[in-house]
Amino acid sequence: MSTPQEIVERALEASSSLGCVVIARSRSVANLRWARNTLTTNGETVADSVSVIALVAVEGGVAAGSVTASAPTAESVVELVRAAEAAALESGAAEDARDLPAEIPTSPDWSDVPRLVTSSAFVDVAPALGDVFAGARADGIEHFGYAEESAVTTYLGTSTGTRLRFTGTEGRLELTAKSHGRTRSAWAGRAGRTLGGLDPHEADAELRRGLGWQANAVEIAPGRHTALLSPSAAADLVIDLYWSSVARDAHEGRSVWSKPGGGTRVGEVVVDPRVHLHSDPQAPGLEGGDFVAVTGSSSSGSVFDNGLPLGPVDWISDGVLQRLISTRHTAELTGLPFSPGVENLRLDVEGGHGSLEDVIARTDDGLLVTCLWYNRVVDPQTLLLTGLTRDGVYVVRGGEVVGAATNFRFNDSPVGVLGRILDAGSTVPTLAREMGDYFNRAALPPLLVRDFNFSTVSQAS
Repeated sequence: MSTPQEIVERALEASSSLGCVVIARSRSVANLRWARNTLTTNGETVADSVSVIALVAVEGGVAAGSVTASAPTAESVVELVRAAEAAALESGAAEDARDLPAEIPTSPDWSDVPRLVTSSAFVDVAPALGDVFAGARADGIEHFGYAEESAVTTYLGTSTGTRLRFTGTEGRLELTAKSHGRTRSAWAGRAGRTLGGLDPHEADAELRRGLGWQANAVEIAPGRHTALLSPSAAADLVIDLYWSSVARDAHEGRSVWSKPGGGTRVGEVVVDPRVHLHSDPQAPGLEGGDFVAVTGSSSSGSVFDNGLPLGPVDWISDGVLQRLISTRHTAELTGLPFSPGVENLRLDVEGGHGSLEDVIARTDDGLLVTCLWYNRVVDPQTLLLTGLTRDGVYVVRGGEVVGAATNFRFNDSPVGVLGRILDAGSTVPTLAREMGDYFNRAALPPLLVRDFNFSTVSQAS
């Protein structure tokens, strides 16, 4: 069986084009799933893939063609190279064409094998889940959910001599608890680089507290209310904001960051001056890839930038929009700094302090939203989102939760939300319920915001 390094080298050796980029990935996953307090499945999987990007001289410039295949071998990757070269010839000159980065130091672990995740990842989680399930059965509670640890090892090689390797790991724990004939439902999620430190007992306590709060139903009409967003709910909104912060889209008038009359809003105060939104591949507990590795060009990424290093970046600082996601090409096009996207995100609010419980205690009147679901962009130019609350909206009065409201559909913009902050807690790692499948490295505080738009009642449980 060919190693990822052998596949990269064989593809580069087979290339006959102007330039070539090869990205080999090995994804290893171990997971447990359960329903009604009973383990239903468990397993370990490994999936390998390779993407070949051929750069070919054509009339008018350089064209790029990209082809991806699973389960590659040193033999099959040669055919992939030819397919990528053919795709490049058909695509025409690329507007983002640049010289491939060169003279990048080789990763010291380039020769290492891919990281393998096994069932040993559950050495602490599995016994704790057994305790949680036993207690739930005794109390008439049903648990549903899963625990998963994954590792994706990326090898990037180019015809200019770049040889880079990175292993990104993720741990996820999601539990949904139902009780009283499934008339009550609560959700809790946790994220980390591994499953170590993600405590099912702690999540179970959170779920039981929510189920208890649901014993008292409080009728709340739809409308604009003060909302206390859990870190998870805040993450879902802010990740959508981040993914919409693309320089070219803003420059072309298609974004919430577009400036009336042309250009972008970089340099303007766009949210509460206490807000700091930033990324750093080396951030403790949120570590992510430290070089560009994209398989296709778009407004937010360019295959010609592959291998360039990623570093810390302030997206919003003191409420001022500082950077937008850009490639070398779109940075030149927009006149903004080159700022590739980073796969983690942290939001801090100056002066924010305390846990979610502490912010509840400081809240006179509001609705606590534990998580969001089915979020969709309605209007990119205002970043208006719509979505649903789910598994618990709680009524806070006088610093205490006094019961549960119904679920709601919401219509609001994360830009507007970050401009209406009344209070905030300390920033903590969190799992966005909607976006967690795609973006696992997020840290946010609980946010108390005024006039959150709970537009209509929802029947989602």
